[in-house]
Amino acid sequence: MQWLVMTVLGLLIATAARAEDIVDVLRRSQQQRLAAMTPAPDGERVQVVRRSFEAVRRKLQGSYTIPAVDLHVISGPVLAETLHGHVVVANVSLADLPEGERTFVLAHELGHVVHRHWLQMGLLYRRWIPGEVTPERTDPVAGALGREASALAHRQEFEADAFALDALGRLGHSSHVAFSAFHLLGMQQDTPTHPGTRKRLAWLRSHGSQ
Repeated sequence: MQWLVMTVLGLLIATAARAEDIVDVLRRSQQQRLAAMTPAPDGERVQVVRRSFEAVRRKLQGSYTIPAVDLHVISGPVLAETLHGHVVVANVSLADLPEGERTFVLAHELGHVVHRHWLQMGLLYRRWIPGEVTPERTDPVAGALGREASALAHRQEFEADAFALDALGRLGHSSHVAFSAFHLLGMQQDTPTHPGTRKRLAWLRSHGSQ
């Protein structure tokens, strides 16, 4: 989930003149991000992605409480992302991956929905910035909020990886598919929203051995 751990300055720039609380600001920012994405032209590759996602959802329905979720298949630079806590964005290029690796990526995003990561992040922001978003409320907590939000985002990525690993097993795929997915997608360094690939692979090895 490419959760944007927003700077307080960015939040204030995004805030309209009317009074908004921090979750309103986050929600509006994510809606703008979603609106800027380009839907992929309908075709067989789009249907491949949709079928894979539906297969994951159906298989896990009896083991997890899966809220209503909307799948948007797009083109462009974003590979996969979860917005608003219930919208999964998946790039049409996922259709070109082997089935297992595609399943891992899609299940990871569904894991963000199932574990209610959007709600968790919103509660964190609201705890640091209660009430209306103003410079007087945001400036003093900007650094601490950013650090805590980043730490939470990293934990959520590990949790979504664990969910996807479980999904692979339930769908009959080897756990090695998860490692293959990371290698196919390329090595990434740490960011404020995501632990680096090496950390995620090490965590998966530890999780798989338990």
